[in-house]
Amino acid sequence: VIVNGMVLAKDGKKMSKRLRNYTPPDELIETFGADSLRLFLINSGLVKAEELRFTDEGVKDMVRRVLLPWYNSYKFFSTYAIADGWKIDAKLHHEIKIAGDGTFAFTGVASENILDRWILSKLQTLIKNVNHEMQNYRLYNVVPELFGFIEDLTNWYIRLNRRRFWEEGMSADKTAAYSTLYTTLETVSRLMAPFTPFLADHIYQELKVFGGITEDSVHLCSYPDAQEEMINSTLETAVGRMEQVIMLGRQKRVQEGVKVKTPLKVLKVIHQDAALLEEIKKLEDYIKIELNIKHVEYMTNESDFVTLSAKPNSPVLGKKLGKDFAAFRPLIEKLSSTDVQKIEDGGTITLNGVTFNSEEILVFRTAKDGTQAVTNRFVTIDLDCTLDQDLIDEGLAREMVNRIQKTRKDSNFNVSDRIEVTVHTSEMLAKVFQKYQSYISSETLMVKGHVSSAPVAGAMAHDIDEDKFEVKAVKV
Repeated sequence: VIVNGMVLAKDGKKMSKRLRNYTPPDELIETFGADSLRLFLINSGLVKAEELRFTDEGVKDMVRRVLLPWYNSYKFFSTYAIADGWKIDAKLHHEIKIAGDGTFAFTGVASENILDRWILSKLQTLIKNVNHEMQNYRLYNVVPELFGFIEDLTNWYIRLNRRRFWEEGMSADKTAAYSTLYTTLETVSRLMAPFTPFLADHIYQELKVFGGITEDSVHLCSYPDAQEEMINSTLETAVGRMEQVIMLGRQKRVQEGVKVKTPLKVLKVIHQDAALLEEIKKLEDYIKIELNIKHVEYMTNESDFVTLSAKPNSPVLGKKLGKDFAAFRPLIEKLSSTDVQKIEDGGTITLNGVTFNSEEILVFRTAKDGTQAVTNRFVTIDLDCTLDQDLIDEGLAREMVNRIQKTRKDSNFNVSDRIEVTVHTSEMLAKVFQKYQSYISSETLMVKGHVSSAPVAGAMAHDIDEDKFEVKAVKV
């Protein structure tokens, strides 16, 4: 039995035309779209027979967190696929096979890229979880699953694979990247059709230009079933820890006042699980690029850097223990280091005759005094933020790339346009520009670069720290 809760106004009162304490639905839909309203209601307590204080901000948040990032991921794909003239091989599109070494085959191209394998594993996990929640009428658990996947797709998969779409020509690796992203977008449009019918069908229709789609509408397609043989939980865990390493590295840079564009020498990744560190090591290139690090070290002596402690998983144990939860809380928080370690290793402990596992007790890490470590529940890092002149200069070169890219965008160049660049700037920045011309060229499609001692007519003005950096870009 499904019972809807009561929808109240933002102030907790009954919605009233007389009080005008709500936005008319037609205005709300005109502003944010019907899909966002639908998602907001599905994600609320209404589907659990709870009351809801309706807010326009909640509907808007669905646009920000789901619909806009999802659509932007399609626009990223289509921009480069159209420029490259890429098409799906319709005959092989759904023939995704797993080789003995764990690689996938798409459209006749073997993908050895670890993030291709990861996002497709995450996609199948998403399908599995959404189907499970729908079969059990828990619609309110579907949207959080979508939040997580859209975050993984846009902020991790696409961000970390941009260079594969930018490269010249149509290599096997680039074709695999297109095939992976196409497969993901097409499958997500079918998966989300019941929840976001308008955007799902819009993206589905737009994907037709790349071939492989035969139905007139996404709503005429079969609903996805999970291909569980493609799920790699070990890889999903490793990428999740890599994400935590990158976020902690960014946090450390903010604390030390060092921009990400300025390279650093050494990052230490610290965790007692050597097998997990080996999995993270396979993703090292992405860590280096995202954190702008020269070298990564892996250490298992975690006890030298952090102290482990335990806290109850309140939502889970509240249901399990009921009124006894309050009595067990202090016992869990005072667990010995040995017991905490058992939980961390995936084992169980027994307190007053009740057995607890790692889903019920959460392990937290706290950096020890006297260390430079930054930590969270999942992993620990130590990042050396000491700078020398070479690191500073390389950071300035990255700032120049950023300003030249902005000039390209403001000049309405196509993503594939080659440019000739002339800069007018300080003597110090001019030396850095000349020193790193090869790097700047590779990042901006600059085929020629010049330094002018005088201001250049038509140049765009930028700042790099305290210096002026004027850029004129001409298409060649």
